[in-house]
Amino acid sequence: MASSTAANLWVLLGLGIAGVLLAAKRLKRPARPDHGAFVSRLELLPPPQPPPPQARHPLTDLCFAIADAFHVSGYITSFGSLEWAKTHDAATQTSLVVSTLVDGGAICVGKTVIDEMAYSIHGENKHFGTPTNPAASDRVPGGCSSGSAVAVAGGMVDFALGIDSIGGVRVPGGYCGVLAFRPSHAVISNSGVIPVAPSLDTIGWFAKDPIVLRRVGHLLLKLSYTDIRLPRHFYIADDCFEISKIPARRLTQVVTKSVEKLYGRQVLSHVNLGNYLASKIPSLRNYSNGQKNGDSKFSSLQALSSAMQLLHKHEFRDQHNEWINSAKSAVDASIVGNLSDDGDSTINIVQDARKEVRLALNTLLKDDGILVIPTALGCPPKLNARELSSTSYNAETLCLQSLSSMSGCCQVTVPIGTHDKCPISVSFIARHGGDRFLLDTTQAIYATIQEQVEILAKSNPSSKEAMNEEAAEAAKEKGNSAFKEKQWQKAINLYTEAIKLNGKVATYYSNRAAAFLELANYRQAETDCTSAIDIDPKIVKAYLRRGTAREMLGYYKDAVDDFSHALVLEPMNKTAGVAINRLKKLFP
Repeated sequence: MASSTAANLWVLLGLGIAGVLLAAKRLKRPARPDHGAFVSRLELLPPPQPPPPQARHPLTDLCFAIADAFHVSGYITSFGSLEWAKTHDAATQTSLVVSTLVDGGAICVGKTVIDEMAYSIHGENKHFGTPTNPAASDRVPGGCSSGSAVAVAGGMVDFALGIDSIGGVRVPGGYCGVLAFRPSHAVISNSGVIPVAPSLDTIGWFAKDPIVLRRVGHLLLKLSYTDIRLPRHFYIADDCFEISKIPARRLTQVVTKSVEKLYGRQVLSHVNLGNYLASKIPSLRNYSNGQKNGDSKFSSLQALSSAMQLLHKHEFRDQHNEWINSAKSAVDASIVGNLSDDGDSTINIVQDARKEVRLALNTLLKDDGILVIPTALGCPPKLNARELSSTSYNAETLCLQSLSSMSGCCQVTVPIGTHDKCPISVSFIARHGGDRFLLDTTQAIYATIQEQVEILAKSNPSSKEAMNEEAAEAAKEKGNSAFKEKQWQKAINLYTEAIKLNGKVATYYSNRAAAFLELANYRQAETDCTSAIDIDPKIVKAYLRRGTAREMLGYYKDAVDDFSHALVLEPMNKTAGVAINRLKKLFP
């Protein structure tokens, strides 16, 4: 009896160990030689080199991959779906852009995984598997062009093509830590590429080397090698960096130091992009979700994002609804459930918004300006993380993508090192048609940015300091939430906690000043704003808030000086202009 019991215990123990091993195997993703980037391998070879003295093909010695939305003659384009592949024939012609690259001397070596029907920006695919992010294997690679970004990040190709409607190239570039370029809308032919949402679709590309990124761009955009135009303005979009989950200073410091070193401090300025768009794009008022412009610091960006998502859904349904209805059971529920015709009656207004935002950004940037924003909301989410299905997380991420998608302006994702062992990046945006300028600027500044990344890494604070900085950021975020809920004293307490943990961040003082203003504590608000300005002389909000405090205290001349200084830093700031006019009328 005892031996029988012992035997049973050994059986149970064995089953338990087997279960643990099985669970561990499931948690640890098996290594894949190509990181799961490729759907299929192929080889498209370039033509022979022309005889001397003619120049060699411009992309000689480079190899590339293409997202599986590009047609190649004789191959089925799966469009991220096994069911799509089963119901479609092999292509009879090769995509024009692929042929151009091969004729230019590059070798095409395969097709890469995309999100199902190129619909998402996360990089997950139930049909072909989610490619493994070489830079952070426990994180999503970003989509829709996940496989192309992974192929470049993993060193399997020199460059790769993707498609970008609502971030499909920019996001995976940021998540995998490689350069990613979305050209101006409609400057490269989409012939031979499965459409997603034609008003938003562009062909983009990834590379590790900015020289390769530029070489590919010059061929596809048919650019001539003329004199390089130097940038005269870098606009840091402060409100965009405020929504980032990564400390804003960590993102902007590398850029500002690089710009100062190459072009001088005078080319740097700050802009509140939400306020600027609100004043320039009247069509956005239809998408403010019941908020008046200004009620939320991101209402304009959120409205632009809502308009983009409506256009994306509408045009995607027009392109693919018939096939989806025929294969509904095989299509991901998140796609099927998002194809209602809600909002179709306002599509004309959405198209108006596209024209207005392009004009607004072209007016701001002109021929020599660069807008700097975060590429994504933060570090790439972990695989199967809840935030991937979070409406608010996705909405905030799409706010950042909507600028170039809706305006058609060109944008490049630029990696700037790591945070919490994950790749992070910023994006540069140039006016529509400013592609050569943006590619040239990226190549010119890239090495300096990487130098600054290394300097920052070597000067990393101690673990205790890092913990304090993280805790301070968390306290600030809680303070922001309390402020939104009009819990002024709670917000003050939380901002005070952030200052105690890290008193070197101007935003903490400026935010606390805003809460003090709400409680009519103008003297303390003035003091906090002065502290913020001492730390960062370019913090526009601190000048605005100190001007308000001084106006309420009766220091009218000092208030005008503050508002004027804010206007110098941010020439389109409506609040500063209105305040100056008001005070000058009252006290000429």
